[in-house]
Amino acid sequence: MLAAMPPTPAIPPHRDETLIRDRGDACVRDRGDACPGALRLHSAADGFLARLRLPAGLLTARQARALADAADRLGDGHLSLTSRGNAELRGLGDDCATILADLLRAAGLLPSDRHERVRNIVASPLAGLDGQGADGGAAVQEWARELDRLLCASDTTPALSGRFLFALDDGRGDVAPLGADVTLIAESGGTALLRVGDDDQALRLPGGDAPRAARTAAEAFLTVARETGNGSWRVRELPPGHGAAAVRDLLRTRLPQPYPTTPPPPVPTPAPPRPGVVVSPDGTHALSLLAPLGRLTTAQLRQLAAGAHDGSAELRMTPWRGVVVPGLSPEAAGARLRELAAAGLITDPASPWYGLGACTGRPGCAKSLSDVRADAVATLRQGGTGLPVHWSGCARRCGHPHGAWVDVVATGDGYDVAVRGTRDQADTATTIPLTDTDRLADAVASARAADRTTT
Repeated sequence: MLAAMPPTPAIPPHRDETLIRDRGDACVRDRGDACPGALRLHSAADGFLARLRLPAGLLTARQARALADAADRLGDGHLSLTSRGNAELRGLGDDCATILADLLRAAGLLPSDRHERVRNIVASPLAGLDGQGADGGAAVQEWARELDRLLCASDTTPALSGRFLFALDDGRGDVAPLGADVTLIAESGGTALLRVGDDDQALRLPGGDAPRAARTAAEAFLTVARETGNGSWRVRELPPGHGAAAVRDLLRTRLPQPYPTTPPPPVPTPAPPRPGVVVSPDGTHALSLLAPLGRLTTAQLRQLAAGAHDGSAELRMTPWRGVVVPGLSPEAAGARLRELAAAGLITDPASPWYGLGACTGRPGCAKSLSDVRADAVATLRQGGTGLPVHWSGCARRCGHPHGAWVDVVATGDGYDVAVRGTRDQADTATTIPLTDTDRLADAVASARAADRTTT
């Protein structure tokens, strides 16, 4: 059965560039995507890893408690949040695949075994909560649920790579810059823009048609990828002449009517929600919280779920390794914020943890050249403003941000520090020995203050 599938081998270096060989004007994938899932476990240095897709980052309180139980019973007692708003269980034993799958199914986290790795949907985490976004942004969460249902109902979509990504933006421009393969952007008046990859044209369509059109775009990508024969996992990997525009053209032939095209809006630098209280127009409050370096203890996860007496009440995991807790009264919001701060979650909008990320590093990853999490904490200084910072244990840079960011990469003896993604970014990095923590901290702080204008 699927739950007993053997773990995949460790993913080779260079992440999306792995298993590609040059073929002159194009690249070719030599074999299928080995991206881990909830049923296909990945072998890491700290045990096996399960990656759970959480469309739009949604997790009910009951599901959160189920994950906490699974992490305590089978894993290392933590939940790791990813840059797609998904979750990982680490430190799993080599005989727990079937048990884990049964726990996830019972919690409603595996609606389809065949589709579990392709449910990669990020959505604006504050949609419908703060009055921002087109028409208040409420439509985006409904889009996410409907798109997930449509993906799981398709006989075609299981062929998508586990890395293929949908982004549903409520119009504020927070998730549209995340490099998705299919992006939906809400517009005022109930329409939506659909963009394929980095295409210079978007389709304008009724918002009610957006989820089905997004699934159709993914199916059109599969058709183009199959015809090119290069094994592409993502739209950006399609060869010249068969890229995003070709997928869009095919998509138009499969839609019920010829929707007009328009240039997509400018892509801003993505900015994660700051920690603190979010006031909703309907009088309710939400909490925006950060998990330090994207790791939640099971105690913190249970604390997040504890305030919801109704097990169906939701949490929203964000692509910036945070959590949004919606639907609180003004009185409850203040008390909950203090409780969660005491539990170790980041609640201060001026916290130096804001914008700070890291890969797993040692000892969890055999490819890492350093314990990047410990090193990031050792060099943490007050004043977490400016560019986001990401610490990487090797040149793969797993989980690094999009847009402009400070790149801190382990070399074995120290770290290379550089600014990436800005108009004036330096061509070379500053190399600093690990033993010089003060100089390393100063270099990171200086890099954070760089011009945010993206290339």
